[in-house]
Amino acid sequence: MDPLQFLVPLGWLSAVGPVLPYAILVMAVANLATRHIAYRSHVEQGTDGDEVEPYTPHAFTNIGLVLLSFLFVPVAPVSGVILSVLVITMLVADLFELEARNVEARNDMPIEAPKSSIAASLLVLVFASYYALWFLVAGIWNQFVVA
Repeated sequence: MDPLQFLVPLGWLSAVGPVLPYAILVMAVANLATRHIAYRSHVEQGTDGDEVEPYTPHAFTNIGLVLLSFLFVPVAPVSGVILSVLVITMLVADLFELEARNVEARNDMPIEAPKSSIAASLLVLVFASYYALWFLVAGIWNQFVVA
């Protein structure tokens, strides 16, 4: 008997578990795409002198990545925690970058790209693609591992 079976319904999670890395990878790619569109939207809002508001599809992909990474923890505990830390770091960087864009818009400064958020998103994308696409490099990788 699994001690968590009454706390977390692990039956459906074990059925969905093998698909989670691919869902996380798709969400990470969508997050980068919405990040680019959000940046363009922020530049337009900043040049008009308005306050920069969060871009709703980008907020959706952020929340989706957080939820998917938390769902991934029971499936693959170590990789799930690593991914969750990366995603939370990306979310915190996004919040600080949004505030920085608001400061730039209020002071009539040019709106800069969210560099720390992009770096955090790329780390999430690299780790998600490493875990989801492991089968592509497993043969080459295993040749170098000395048993």
